[in-house]
Amino acid sequence: MTPEVGSFVVDTRRGAIGEVMGHEGPRLQLRPASGGREWEAEPDDVRPATEAEKLTAKVRAANSGSRWGK
Repeated sequence: MTPEVGSFVVDTRRGAIGEVMGHEGPRLQLRPASGGREWEAEPDDVRPATEAEKLTAKVRAANSGSRWGK
């Protein structure tokens, strides 16, 4: 199963939550919820993020923006 663009997944290799930004061949392009540099992941190395993981990522993104006056 290939995750949809806009969905959140956990990259089990990195231990990081990312938003699916696109697909390049078999690889996924992921970006941290708080923004930043995208990275690539193999589809076999990701799993859907749980609701708790998605919430945690979104809260971290909101908190990082508030610290820097965004």
